[in-house]
Amino acid sequence: MRRKLSVDFCRLVTFFGRNLRPAAVSRTAGQRSAFSPRFCRKSTTCRSTMDLSDMRKKYKGDEECFEESQLVSLDPIKQFGNWFDEATKCPEIGEANAMCIATATKDGRPSARMVLLKGYSNEGFRFFTNYESRKGSELGSNPYACLVFYWEPLNRQIRIEGNVERIPHQTSCEYFQSRPKSSQIGAVVSRQSTPVPNRDYLRQKNAELEEKYKEADVPMPDYWGGYIVRPYLIEFWQGQTNRLHDRIVFSKPKDGESELEEFQHQAEGGWVYQRLAP
Repeated sequence: MRRKLSVDFCRLVTFFGRNLRPAAVSRTAGQRSAFSPRFCRKSTTCRSTMDLSDMRKKYKGDEECFEESQLVSLDPIKQFGNWFDEATKCPEIGEANAMCIATATKDGRPSARMVLLKGYSNEGFRFFTNYESRKGSELGSNPYACLVFYWEPLNRQIRIEGNVERIPHQTSCEYFQSRPKSSQIGAVVSRQSTPVPNRDYLRQKNAELEEKYKEADVPMPDYWGGYIVRPYLIEFWQGQTNRLHDRIVFSKPKDGESELEEFQHQAEGGWVYQRLAP
């Protein structure tokens, strides 16, 4: 009850205080000492800014640091696989394949969202989406992306940068047909990123297609399919309590670059790696 009164009182002062009659303002000011200690002393509702400086947690200690000698492979794809397997086995991680993908328009305006990784190999990292979505449109004009995996219980993050291509149509079809029928219908219903009047509109379209394809296969729409991110940079990050975080980054030299830079080391498959300051 006190919490509710605190919120209501603070909102009254914050949003309507300017319109109170002088007498009311005077009474409010005179009563402030009575009300404030009881209702607003620790309330964040009355603050114009929120200070989050005390939100801090401990990561790993220095004795658990991530050294170059602990790399399971000098092939970053295999190293990714090692960390990914550990994430999938961690019971506190619900979806180890959830990743943030950042894209940008041709003039550099960024956007980001969460999607699911659906496969990886030496060729790159695969995901599926609507080609007409915002990310699809941005990848059409600016075919580069950044992927970020963050596994908080392990204090680990992997960041991947690369150029993006559509995967072959047949490969997309095979994956589409492997999905549950409800997911197939959902992909057909949703013209992703386009405005819709309300959720009932989607419910109705979904119900219509469920009836239409009750006894038939759902054809893959031509506006849906897969992408592959072909990496040229993969960074492995592990958090440290003293904030001297571990960052080991693999990169592919540009054409014509053959000499190692300072602190760089030769890896496998044409990659080089080095440690970055946190």
